[in-house]
Amino acid sequence: MSLYLTILLCVIIIPLLFSFEKSVSFFKSWKYLIPSLLITGFIFSAVDVIFASKGIWGFNSQYHSNIMISGLPVEEILFFIIVPYASIFIHYVFLFYFPGVSLTDRMTKIITLVLIALLLLIAAIFHNRTYTAFYSIFMAALLLFGLSDKTRILNRFYLTYMIILVPFFIVNAILTGSFIEGEVIWYNNKEISGFRIFTIPGEDIIYGFSLIFMNLLLMSTFRKSIRTS
Repeated sequence: MSLYLTILLCVIIIPLLFSFEKSVSFFKSWKYLIPSLLITGFIFSAVDVIFASKGIWGFNSQYHSNIMISGLPVEEILFFIIVPYASIFIHYVFLFYFPGVSLTDRMTKIITLVLIALLLLIAAIFHNRTYTAFYSIFMAALLLFGLSDKTRILNRFYLTYMIILVPFFIVNAILTGSFIEGEVIWYNNKEISGFRIFTIPGEDIIYGFSLIFMNLLLMSTFRKSIRTS
């Protein structure tokens, strides 16, 4: 079994098993979550294929299987299902046990507008760094949609993402070369800002936020559609 697949299995095993725990019953959200994972995963995978083909990032064959899909190791495709699943599980568990913890609408709006301005500034400064510029703009666009979301996802996700970042950093640190020789995923230094947290490109915070938040937005959309149908 490849290192990449081993890491992904470690990520999913506990969230998957506890999805059937009676009090939280996360499995009941699968009818909204699964289509969201598939749509978001397809979009992120498509961008991934383009970025890999242009050498913006790539994969160390020493640490992934020989099964490739459009130039991506199958583990990379699974990443877009497993990591969001585990992250959204954490988000829902937090909401279940702390339902009253939420930012005010005013605070959420201020944070969102500041983040949008900051992201657009980052994209302008690093306009010639593809990874940095693309996902800064992508997250800014998602935040604009978040402002119009009536279910107030951002009011809580800003808080839960701080928790999600802990396991996210651990996984990403291994994937980017911490604790192992070499790295599972390498980045072209000409396509990133150069700011790293240990071995993790700072842009991965933006990337992770976008990946999970897009799923939450789609889940909210599917939930409303099913309820009104």
